[in-house]
Amino acid sequence: MPNTRTHRPRTFADFLTQFALPVSGLALLGFAVWYVMTTQPIDRQPLPPIEPARSPYADTLAASGVVEAQTENIAVGSATPGVVVQVLVRVGDEVQQGTPLFRLDDRQLQAAMEVQRAVISQSKSELVRLEAEPRKEKIPVLLAQVNEARAVVARETDALRRSEDTFLRKVTSEQELVARRESLAAARAVLDMSQANLDLLQAGSWEYDRDVSRAGVTRAEAELTKIEIEIDRLTVRSLVVGRVLQVSVHPGEFVGAPPGQPLVILGNINTLHVRVDIDEFDIARFDSTAGAYAVPRGNLQEKYLLEFVRIEPFVVPKKSLSGSNSERVDTRVLQVIYELDPTDRLPLFVGQQVEVFIEAEPTALQQAKQELLP
Repeated sequence: MPNTRTHRPRTFADFLTQFALPVSGLALLGFAVWYVMTTQPIDRQPLPPIEPARSPYADTLAASGVVEAQTENIAVGSATPGVVVQVLVRVGDEVQQGTPLFRLDDRQLQAAMEVQRAVISQSKSELVRLEAEPRKEKIPVLLAQVNEARAVVARETDALRRSEDTFLRKVTSEQELVARRESLAAARAVLDMSQANLDLLQAGSWEYDRDVSRAGVTRAEAELTKIEIEIDRLTVRSLVVGRVLQVSVHPGEFVGAPPGQPLVILGNINTLHVRVDIDEFDIARFDSTAGAYAVPRGNLQEKYLLEFVRIEPFVVPKKSLSGSNSERVDTRVLQVIYELDPTDRLPLFVGQQVEVFIEAEPTALQQAKQELLP
């Protein structure tokens, strides 16, 4: 029998299987390729928002600095705790030596001073009384007592004489005679005491009593001086000539006396200084006679020439400026003080950070490379 094929009519399912599915797969493949290509990260090198400072020196020692007052930033605190009742300065005020800054409550000490003044008055009155002895009105009184005692002695003497006569005639007993003798002895003792009191009064006050009274007056006056000093200490004054940079205290606040609690910050800012931290690895390259200038952060167009002032010859741990108490810094720095005069430029402020560039000697590695170059 001849080979024959059976033909069936094409359906819509056959069309999807043979044409629609392959075309959809190719389309999805193309979309996947396009999506992958368009979502790949683009590596770009954006320009910095602010161009960093550049050094003009071939060999540079770069460091960070902080602007400070010529007298350094003087943090004024309170030597004694108390409640602030009056703040006498504002930020920007010029102060001289002895200018009051703020005052604490002194009512308790004022009361103690009045009490001490009364004590001084009493002590002085006691001294005057001792120096004015004897009082003339007391002498007649004691003199009368002496005369009375003498009269008693005379009476007892006469009574004893009569008792002795009657005893010899055996009119009175021996017991009565003994009693008369004891009465006479007692009268004489009273006379001696009265005469001694009169002599003591006429002699005046004892020299040593006057010395003790004078010492009491001196001590009371010293106590008053101490209270006056304590009252004066409650008015905190400036010890330097300068300007008020910051006031961190207000009336009604209680201030203690812990170390490092700045209530008012003073400083002489007629001439500003820059405190530069030089890393300990760069100390060997530092030259105090080399040129240096500072650039404030965020304003690269301004450059301030620096003049060397001094070196603080004590390498200290570098202070972190982040403000975090948990941060630990192992770097140590040498602090160098430079002077700048910003009167002819934009003003700089105390506490502002600057970039400092110092002309430095080339390192040994750089010198070796220069020697190897033709």
